[in-house]
Amino acid sequence: MSKRDYYEVLGVDKSATQDELKKAYRGLARKYHPDVNKEDPNAADKFKEINEAYEVLSDDTKRANYDRFGHEDPTQGAGAGGFGGFQGQDFGGINDIFDMFFGGSGGRNRGPQRGADLEYAMTIEFKDAAFGIKQEIEIPRTETCETCHGNGAKPGTKVETCSTCKGSGMQEFYTNTPFGRMVNRRTCPSCKGTGKKIVTPCTDCKGAGTVRKRRKIEVNIPPGVDTGTRMRISGAGEAGEKGAPSGDLYIVVRVKTHDFFKRDGNDVYCEVPITFVQAALGDEITVPTLYGRESLRVPEGTQTGTLFHFKSKGMPKLGNGVSKGDQHVRVIVQTPSKLNDRQKELFRELSREFGEEAHEQSKSFFERVKSSLLGE
Repeated sequence: MSKRDYYEVLGVDKSATQDELKKAYRGLARKYHPDVNKEDPNAADKFKEINEAYEVLSDDTKRANYDRFGHEDPTQGAGAGGFGGFQGQDFGGINDIFDMFFGGSGGRNRGPQRGADLEYAMTIEFKDAAFGIKQEIEIPRTETCETCHGNGAKPGTKVETCSTCKGSGMQEFYTNTPFGRMVNRRTCPSCKGTGKKIVTPCTDCKGAGTVRKRRKIEVNIPPGVDTGTRMRISGAGEAGEKGAPSGDLYIVVRVKTHDFFKRDGNDVYCEVPITFVQAALGDEITVPTLYGRESLRVPEGTQTGTLFHFKSKGMPKLGNGVSKGDQHVRVIVQTPSKLNDRQKELFRELSREFGEEAHEQSKSFFERVKSSLLGE
């Protein structure tokens, strides 16, 4: 397969200056480096092509020969125009691209790391979700050693500068390339990036600067939380290394189901039974709510499943202590059972009293069903 024009590969004109070539190469090298494009199977080939083009065009002699002869440069032996100093070698990290141009600015001193975050699953009652609750929990976590105050050294002893990295926390390795010396920086294995060397470790934490403890923490659960609500307590996670900030503690809430109330967002639902007589004649009933008992007027002729509403008697909206959802009350008409002889006779009397009216209602219902099924 024929090679593409080197100027086309870098996206520059043939009159491009060395600064323009370097700028074009830098952008393309960052874009197509295999560390950045791990899912692109062609990234490595593109990266090689970019480096090959820049290797030739950044050298005045090679560029002059390329401009004259193209890829068939007679001054080069077999395989001329290949990947040059990069061919067959490891690409290195993406930071090496920055190191190549900026003298190692891509490397970073690891230094003491922030503590890890923790997560705690808390189960609360339905009413606690409505009104909030303060609850004490106990968590195992890593804390800063109180004996050495986190520096890992026995009190009264010194913490020296790491002799391996001279306190930088990093080690540098140099590789000669067509562009000059390439700097590859790695975390110092002796001090693990801290730049410090502990001569006499703390007897309590063994030089780690942290110890494992069980700590009691008071958690304030606000009104309106629901299952899945996630709250953050800043700085209550694992201790950081050598004085670095602690991580955070995340409380994940699970709300128990309730026997009477069912929740849907900030609204709550409940079912209240009423008698056949109450449904037929109407009545005033008492309904439990989250905030006490409320009176509800059931009009005469109420059918089972009818829904009534209490405004602002639902769950508080999280983060808003004033606004609340609604409570929806569904009445369920209970059919009388285990009637005595007198009661049965009264119902028969009632049925005879309805007489033709009850028959016509039943007939009308079945006629509607028949019509809908047969399309009549």
